[in-house]
Amino acid sequence: MQINEFKKVFSKELGGIYSQEETQTILDYILIDAFGISKLTILSQPQLELAKNQAEKVVSFLADLKKGIPVQHLLGVGHFYGLMLKVTPDVLIPRQETEELVDLIIKENKGKKLKILDVCTGSGCIALALKKNLPECEVTAIELSEKALIVAKENMATLGLQVNFKKADALKLEEELAGESYDIIVANPPYIPVSDKDNVQKNVWMYEPHTALFVPDEKPLLFYESIAGFAKKTKPVTLYFEINEDLGHDLTELLNKLSFKEIDLKRDLNGKNRMLKCQI
Repeated sequence: MQINEFKKVFSKELGGIYSQEETQTILDYILIDAFGISKLTILSQPQLELAKNQAEKVVSFLADLKKGIPVQHLLGVGHFYGLMLKVTPDVLIPRQETEELVDLIIKENKGKKLKILDVCTGSGCIALALKKNLPECEVTAIELSEKALIVAKENMATLGLQVNFKKADALKLEEELAGESYDIIVANPPYIPVSDKDNVQKNVWMYEPHTALFVPDEKPLLFYESIAGFAKKTKPVTLYFEINEDLGHDLTELLNKLSFKEIDLKRDLNGKNRMLKCQI
């Protein structure tokens, strides 16, 4: 089959799970990461005939994709801010929204020599992208999951970057990072209330770690509250958060009460309140 024929098949077969744009991106990932076909070739040669073994592999991938298995898990890798990262079911799959947060930090701090802390690092995507693009900065990243830390350290070794990965509980920062101070703290912590589970895409809640996704309904901001409490004791510091779009105003109110300043809710490319920056 030709590439353009597979695009039609993917749109039809995966339409109930993904948008049309997502199905095309998934096929691109397979062609690029599994077969080494360049993006330029995909765009310029849509009638390119795949080899028999390649076509059979795509069909096999499609069967798993229809079950909701993320393409990153099938390939074992994910793309993030120009980096190729190992991805397993033990870490969140890096997402475009998080790339926007990283891009904001890089643009606002280019050329500076700072100490940066990444909380709930998972695959290490944020920490590694920041170290790659802000090489003068000292980057520390913490994660409670030992399995996730193994993935993050493997990614660091593969990329040849230096990040200080540490096991630590994001809800006990004052205890676990006592005496430490940072110029920037960035976090993409769990922020989906358990009651919203039914609104999460099936392929996400079935195949990604729940501890990295969900928070108790009665305390949806508990991670942000812990980070802010630690930041107050290590000030001055700038916080950059990825947030739940529905909780932006609640988080702003919390940070106001904690005396943070210049609280700025920022919209992502889809117009959603997805990032927050503040200082103390």
